[in-house]
Amino acid sequence: MRLSFVTLLSLFTASAGFVVSPRTPMSTALFDGKANAIRDRISTVKNTKKITMAMKLVAAAKVRKAQDAVLQTRPFSETLQSVFGGLIKRLGSEAGDLPLLQQREIKKVTMVVISGDRGLCGSYNSYVIKKTEKRYNELIAKGIEVEMVMVGKKANSYFERRSFPISKYYDCGQKPTAAEATAISDELLAKYLSGETDSVELIYTRFVSLIASSPSARTLLPLTATGIESEGDEIFQLTTSSGEFSVSKTDVDAAEPQEFPADMIFEQDPVQILNAILPLYLNGQLLRTLQESVASELAARMQSMQSASDNAGELASKLSMAYNRARQAAVTQELLEIVAGAAAIEG
Repeated sequence: MRLSFVTLLSLFTASAGFVVSPRTPMSTALFDGKANAIRDRISTVKNTKKITMAMKLVAAAKVRKAQDAVLQTRPFSETLQSVFGGLIKRLGSEAGDLPLLQQREIKKVTMVVISGDRGLCGSYNSYVIKKTEKRYNELIAKGIEVEMVMVGKKANSYFERRSFPISKYYDCGQKPTAAEATAISDELLAKYLSGETDSVELIYTRFVSLIASSPSARTLLPLTATGIESEGDEIFQLTTSSGEFSVSKTDVDAAEPQEFPADMIFEQDPVQILNAILPLYLNGQLLRTLQESVASELAARMQSMQSASDNAGELASKLSMAYNRARQAAVTQELLEIVAGAAAIEG
């Protein structure tokens, strides 16, 4: 016959001559401070897990908004690329005389560094900083002067504390706008066209997947005609599969050059049209880069919060096991004390 702990405890107390009040919950034991501390910590860890899961879902919602913003700007970029390709084909060698397409001897480089404004996103900001430091040291080793334009607080505070040559700083929120991209591109165009700088390099984080991103560097100025004509694109869509977040990737080919009839008469010189299109193209590329960096940051934050939630769940499981052991030890100790007391009275 199997007897419960409550039944056994009642038998022992009765045999010892103790009277147990029916109001006393015999299944509730008073534990020591260690068990109570573990129980409080379990509650804290579970609350932390709820917070990190909420932050992950918030980041996922912002990723969807960021990808929608990219899709909204794509038709304009495709049209601009198509018109540019058609004009380059029409002008031929004359396009090489455009200021933004001319190659010059590089004596000074302006580095545009895009980072985040906040932490809790894994190694997103540290990778950008390491990539920037590596490229900066490479240029300095070649005897090239470098100035830096910072976009985002994290990289700016890091390089500012170390007295790097920062010429300008721009905020980068979670929703990059065309106005913000225009302000940055206007500053870069003014520096390049005035001869203050000979090249503009962009360091940002390229979105690869929800669990991977790649710090990348590209030359923003001078532009190359062939690069603009043949530049394809990638479209990422955040989806859900079996209750888990996933990303679908679609490769998009470059837009076909627009065909202009040979007898078409332009009201303005095609060179002037190209001069007007190129700043728009630069602005669009900068906006796209800002959006991609924000998407990479949010994806890194999603992954970081998922890891934190998993770790919190694992820690709560281990603490629950330790709490159960402490509770069992306390119950065993009380049981032994009752038995010893009963034996002492009988003796």
